[in-house]
Amino acid sequence: MRLLFVLRKLIPWVLLLVAVGLAWRFLLTPVRDFLAPKEEPRVEINHNTVLTKIEEMGKLELVRFNFKDVVEYKKEVSRFLPDSKVALIVGGEAVGCIDLQKLKPSDLHFIGDSVLHVSLPAPEICYYRIDHTQSKVFSKENTYFRDADLVDEGYKYAEANVKQAALNSGILKQTSVNAEKILKPMLENMTGRKVYLMPQETMAPPPVLKKR
Repeated sequence: MRLLFVLRKLIPWVLLLVAVGLAWRFLLTPVRDFLAPKEEPRVEINHNTVLTKIEEMGKLELVRFNFKDVVEYKKEVSRFLPDSKVALIVGGEAVGCIDLQKLKPSDLHFIGDSVLHVSLPAPEICYYRIDHTQSKVFSKENTYFRDADLVDEGYKYAEANVKQAALNSGILKQTSVNAEKILKPMLENMTGRKVYLMPQETMAPPPVLKKR
């Protein structure tokens, strides 16, 4: 009898809680739908991009020389202190090219219907640089808390040496050889003529015959 009495007391409260829960659910859904945005949130982005420079790209890259070097850079600090020294393992590259922007109409000589003489600008080194992904500091001695400065000076010396090493290794000659291999067949396919490439500085204009 006591159990029935307790259940009789609890049933109204249980029914009330269920009713409140259902009411809250049905009332909450319209409110949530009302508050939610109807569309995707708007995102606003402002750009202020300024064009600062336009460069014409007319250099035909024809060869790349890769170098590996071990550089020991030593610098005197004082008569009373040992010299500072850093050793670097350096990877670098130099690229040879021909600047086609230097070509002039007068550098093209059409002979008949079958021959084209092209006076090419002199080969040059487009750029040379240190590849820091292939370089590292091997050792440091007596740097006296100037490690960064000494390493930076060592890399600058190594970068200048890359250019000289490329020149000593014949990068300009190889650039001319590759121009013959790459540029000549390309021009022959474009013009349908036999193409002869000559250095610009040695290309002499055809002689002018004097009238008698």
